[in-house]
Amino acid sequence: MPSDPVGPAALRHVRADGTAHMVDVSQKPVTARRAAAAGRVLLSAPAVEALRGGSVPKGDALGVARLAGIQAVKRTPDLIPLAHPVAVHAVEVDVVVVDEGVDIRAVVRTADRTGIEMEALTAVSVAALALVDMVKAVDRHARITDVRVTAKSGGRSGDWEEAT
Repeated sequence: MPSDPVGPAALRHVRADGTAHMVDVSQKPVTARRAAAAGRVLLSAPAVEALRGGSVPKGDALGVARLAGIQAVKRTPDLIPLAHPVAVHAVEVDVVVVDEGVDIRAVVRTADRTGIEMEALTAVSVAALALVDMVKAVDRHARITDVRVTAKSGGRSGDWEEAT
């Protein structure tokens, strides 16, 4: 039976009969937790120029992407079947225009019984989707890449940060 690759075998998302279920975290202690994620939207030079010049036909693409990412954090358990609802205490979503497109970073904080990595990943993913929607009139070939967890802290498995 598969177990959590970074945690104890007691945290199982698959029952003996092979069906998925939500892990019981009710006995875990509440701890301060933080997760960070990042991703990138690759864009054409004209799309980058439109973002830098504020001339995207649909309006403030970067602002819409940032707000979409924040809003997505609060909807994560509705989108990810086995994600626990957690109390979200802080969300930061940053979008930065670079020569290749837009870098997106999210940091999410909570004090709860389970991690918040899925919320950080959802923030980056939905921010990227919103950005693609906003610039599709300028660049039909926008591509979302490199979405990943970059750091986490809190909880039993300890702290981790992506090597740079």
